[in-house]
Amino acid sequence: MIYERRASPLHATRASVAALWCAALACVSLTSAHPLALGAVLVAALGAGALAGVGEAVRRAARAGLVLGLLFALINPLVSREGLTVVARLGDWGPLGQADVTLEAIVYGLLFGARTLCLMLVAGLYATCVDPDAILRGLRRFGFRSALTASLATRLVPVLARDGRRLAEAQRCRPRPTGRTLVLRATAAGALERAMDVAATLEVRGFGAGRRPPAARVPLSRHDLAFLASALGLLAVAVAGPLSGLLRFDAYPRLDAAGGAGPWALAAATVLMALAPFADRRGIAP
Repeated sequence: MIYERRASPLHATRASVAALWCAALACVSLTSAHPLALGAVLVAALGAGALAGVGEAVRRAARAGLVLGLLFALINPLVSREGLTVVARLGDWGPLGQADVTLEAIVYGLLFGARTLCLMLVAGLYATCVDPDAILRGLRRFGFRSALTASLATRLVPVLARDGRRLAEAQRCRPRPTGRTLVLRATAAGALERAMDVAATLEVRGFGAGRRPPAARVPLSRHDLAFLASALGLLAVAVAGPLSGLLRFDAYPRLDAAGGAGPWALAAATVLMALAPFADRRGIAP
């Protein structure tokens, strides 16, 4: 997943605001394990990916998150010894003791897997909708050399990945293909050569010896304001939901979750606040 400029309100937003919006959406799933909160983040992330034109990349992130989530959902009931509702007794596992599978451990494992899936979706949105160069330009005022190093790394990693793919394709064309070790060795040698060339170029141009660039004063656009308001609203839900008890969920020792209309209202508000900024497409090229 690599950032590519697209005609969407999220791409039109400045990088710092878009990053804050992604972080706020992730915070909703981190602060509460309530199924409705996680479901709201899931719907909001998938909807944002579709509205931002990066649905395919978000679906790839969803597949990776689903694998990790299922892994957590399978492991937690086997390693957790908490919970009072025993659904299966697997006997004595020696040093691990008595292995009893509880309903609470199964539910918590499923919710932990759902949280992992939500975070992977938000990470996919960040990777494809937030310009990494703009983020690094904002950080260079605080650490010019560190920002320059990170910028070069993010530029060279995709280049080296393409080099590795080309070398692997060329290797398969040979009558007797060589091992993967030679491809890795050639890619690593190319990385060192590129590093030397880039270092020499930067030295000639005097990078690292200059002063820190002044801060650029750019007024907030209407898309910036919309996503900033959305991020603040999501952060309010992430903080107020668990504190007020409306998104309370306790897995151990017995399952106990907040019910009623409150959790449904907060879940609906989360989805609406997250997707509302996408409704304004003024000033965005088709």
